[in-house]
Parts: sequence; C-alpha cells; structure tokens
Amino acid sequence: MSTPARKRLMRDFKRLQQDPPAGISGAPQDNNIMLWNAVIFGPDDTPWDGGTFKLTLQFSEDYPNKPPTVRFVSRMFHPNIYADGSICLDILQNQWSPIYDVAAILTSIQVKGIGSCRLEERLIQS
Repeated sequence: MSTPARKRLMRDFKRLQQDPPAGISGAPQDNNIMLWNAVIFGPDDTPWDGGTFKLTLQFSEDYPNKPPTVRFVSRMFHPNIYADGSICLDILQNQWSPIYDVAAILTSIQVKGIGSCRLEERLIQS
C-alpha cells in the first residue's frame, strides 16, 4: 500500500542518495520504509569531532505533517540528548514543519542538536 507518507519517504530517500549532505547518512530498514537507521559524524571543533553516532527514525503515517521519533542508538553524553536517546530539538517538537525532509532532520541534529553545545562557550559562560 502506497500512502502519502510512504511516497514522501521514498522521495526523501532518493534525494538523500543523490545529494547526501556532508557528515550524515540514512536509509530505511529492510522492508520497512517507516523505520530508518542513520549515522551522524560529530561536528568539527566540538567535543564530538571524529565521533560516529547511530540513530533511528520512526515515522508515522502522519509524516510529513508530524515529525518522526528520533533516538540516538549510540550512547551520547550531551545536554540535548536524554538517557533514553531521545533528542531535545525544536524542529522535532514545537517548530516542526512539513517542509523538513530526512536530510534536513539529520543535518539539524548534527548542527543544532549536538553541534550547538561547544564546551568552550559553556566554560566561558560559567
């Protein structure tokens, strides 16, 4: 059955394959377009520089009108990442827009989610 959410996810997957943003990758799990595995490389000049972090994205039939549930599978110590791997990020909550695709979600997690907390800035502010 091809629903609007599944069609959109296929389009997102094609775009991600054809023009992948630097430092991220993602693909649906075998035979389940609604569940994705992704990898994000730690942003340069952060404590996570050089790290490789695995995530899962669970989409509902309401996508793209509702955001996916995103969790880090890799253990992550970061103020925006909860112990269960869930992420505190505005675009996954109250700032969601259907214009975001999978590449935008992963890039936002890389840049705004884990890249926004620079150790030096936090030490200067203390």
